[in-house]
Amino acid sequence: MSNKSSAYGQVSGDTDFRKKYDLEEYAAKAKAREAEEREERKARYEAKLAGKKYYKPLDGSETLTTAFTKTHDFSKLIGTSTLVPAGSAVGRRGRGAGFYCEACDITLKDDKQFISHLTSVQHQRATGHTGEVRKATAADVHSRIEEVWERLQARKREEVVTLQERLQVRKEEEEKEREEKRRRRKEAEERKRLEKEQALKVKTEYGDDVRIEGEHDEDDMMAMLGFTGFGTSKK
Repeated sequence: MSNKSSAYGQVSGDTDFRKKYDLEEYAAKAKAREAEEREERKARYEAKLAGKKYYKPLDGSETLTTAFTKTHDFSKLIGTSTLVPAGSAVGRRGRGAGFYCEACDITLKDDKQFISHLTSVQHQRATGHTGEVRKATAADVHSRIEEVWERLQARKREEVVTLQERLQVRKEEEEKEREEKRRRRKEAEERKRLEKEQALKVKTEYGDDVRIEGEHDEDDMMAMLGFTGFGTSKK
């Protein structure tokens, strides 16, 4: 056997650095698990014979059932696609195409079945709840009312802020529109002024023979009608 050291600092051929497993401990765990599964199968069979549905028995560590603390917004899933892993379950048991409950390891086909499952005894037992709801006291009712009232007030405050923001944005947009109209009006006035100044400049340089737009329209109309002038007969 070679005495060269390996990359782990051990002598080649020496396996003492590897993790040791207690075979007897793991054998006992496997035996206990098999016994538990055997008891569960027996209980399921007896419940089936009695025409009842089997539920996991309580072990004393469960807590009372409480109200939902979050909502499920299924509208976000509209128009989306979900990749289903190869070998997925076809029935309810296991992960498949639909709404999967990890606690119970089953897949529901639509949102109504999923919500109904969340309130079932099966799911309550799987998530560590007894399925019984604690009776609310007067203090709990008052606390709940205060919580809902504060939530409504906060929502109203947000709506007011949102309305003020929308009004401010609209005011800024209207001011920009008015400024744009003023700019266009000034540009049009400046263009007309420059055209008028250019016309007067040309008339000054070339005399009265230069026709300015609209200046001799009346004389041309009189000539077409045969009038040469309206002179007086007085001498």
